[in-house]
Amino acid sequence: MLHVSYDGAGFSGFARQPGLRTVQGELEHALGVVLRQPVEVVGAGRTDAGVHALGQVVSFPATGAEPPLESLSRSLNALTGEDLVVASASFAEPGFSARRSALAREYRYFLVPGPVPPLFTRKTAWWVKRPLNLDAMRRAAEHLIGEHDFAAFCAAESLGKGSTFRRLDLIEIASDREMGEHVVVVRVIGNAFLHSMVRIIVGSLVEVGLGRKDASWLGEALQSRKREAAGPTAPAHGLTLWHVEYPEECWL
Repeated sequence: MLHVSYDGAGFSGFARQPGLRTVQGELEHALGVVLRQPVEVVGAGRTDAGVHALGQVVSFPATGAEPPLESLSRSLNALTGEDLVVASASFAEPGFSARRSALAREYRYFLVPGPVPPLFTRKTAWWVKRPLNLDAMRRAAEHLIGEHDFAAFCAAESLGKGSTFRRLDLIEIASDREMGEHVVVVRVIGNAFLHSMVRIIVGSLVEVGLGRKDASWLGEALQSRKREAAGPTAPAHGLTLWHVEYPEECWL
């Protein structure tokens, strides 16, 4: 099992795609070189093109001799490029899957409100150019906590491909500073997420924060189960997969 971080700008998403540079493709190539056998990996989150990760978890079956974990990380980092880092490697219990074994996932979306464009955070935060009413955004977010049908917050092209019921445990909206710049951080924690779900939630919250919609509108959009009832999809570059939680018994 690998803990992986990456700058999503240089990748066409996590999932392997023919002819495109992806996180899965880069990791499988590097693992194949180091382990001298084909390897297929599973990621905890299938991040879209342009989405970053600080706490992505990747699993793959260990076959043959067990590789030394410290040298495995070093060898992989020598092959993957500077925008993809294997922070650590460890062994997990038999049958562990980075995706299926996860209890919860945390995403963080970074916003820069106001007229001054960001400099140091421009590649990891969405500049919304106007002040945001954070209290209104928090009231709107309350409508989404719990287990619901989140069809209104799923990319239209992915609807009809499975259940759209998900559970959200937390949406926290707070002011912070990154590299000396004012940012608003939207923390979203849930058991699993639909395609573009966090970005659509954030895009909808920004509509409320800008005063274009009131807080109750988000609850109405949720109940409609129609994608067109919710807000726009926030840009990919503001989103980071922050952390994935697993049962303690997964680790060896």
